[in-house]
Amino acid sequence: MSDQEIRFFFLLFAFFSTFFGACVGSFLNVCIYRIPRDESVVTPRSHCPHCNALIPWHLNIPVVSWLCLRGKCASCKGPISFRYTLVELLTAMLFLAVFMKWAAPAAMRMLPIEHPLIVPVYWLLLAGLILGTFVDFEHFIIPDSVSIGGMVAGPILSALVPALHDKAIWWQGLTTSLIGLAVGFGLLNAVSWIGSKAFKKEAMGFGDVKLMGAIGAFLGWKAVLFTVFVSSLLGSVSGLLLIAFGGVKLQSRIPFGPYISAAALIWVFWGPALLGMYLKLMQQ
Repeated sequence: MSDQEIRFFFLLFAFFSTFFGACVGSFLNVCIYRIPRDESVVTPRSHCPHCNALIPWHLNIPVVSWLCLRGKCASCKGPISFRYTLVELLTAMLFLAVFMKWAAPAAMRMLPIEHPLIVPVYWLLLAGLILGTFVDFEHFIIPDSVSIGGMVAGPILSALVPALHDKAIWWQGLTTSLIGLAVGFGLLNAVSWIGSKAFKKEAMGFGDVKLMGAIGAFLGWKAVLFTVFVSSLLGSVSGLLLIAFGGVKLQSRIPFGPYISAAALIWVFWGPALLGMYLKLMQQ
């Protein structure tokens, strides 16, 4: 196969990953809006939140439709939040990033991907993190479909794809996942309990605890420790900046789930390398 043909197929797969991610992001928007309201994510069809007019397929193309309509409903001209396009763009870019990291090196050489199922597993994990993040931003809750669903799906997928934990045998992947689940759930539950006793009020939502259990089930116990540390750092810096610039008051409620998701995302792409660099520095 010529270099031009290899380049063509590589670009084709990259485009598919991006477009598929945007479509998943469009569905996530439906979930973000409906799940906290206890509405079905299947029926009715997508509709305007202002006038309830059904949105035809040609006006429901991810990213493109919002730009063409300039962020307004075609029927009532009511404003459509930029959040819809942001979620679609974010999901598209993350799906492409997963393809580039775990499939592109083999695709460029037209070689079989060593662990092809790891790509859709990471897509599923990142989609769940995006869903949980934006629901938490708006409603201060993390849906059980993300947290409990992740705690159930993580061990099953780890057994099917043990390479998710750098293991070769199904039971090794399953065991590592269960240990990660226990560490993630148990560690953050302990932090929540200690914080509640220290501050005499709820220090952390139970949804955050369950989310950390799901992250441990997918990524293992090392990712849990990394995520706890980095999310605390991100949350502290962000909180101080928001207070300094008048975005929130000292006693304001700030969702912690987005910082957990951001830290888990960092682990997925750079965590093991960052951990290796840190351990080398500690040995010097």
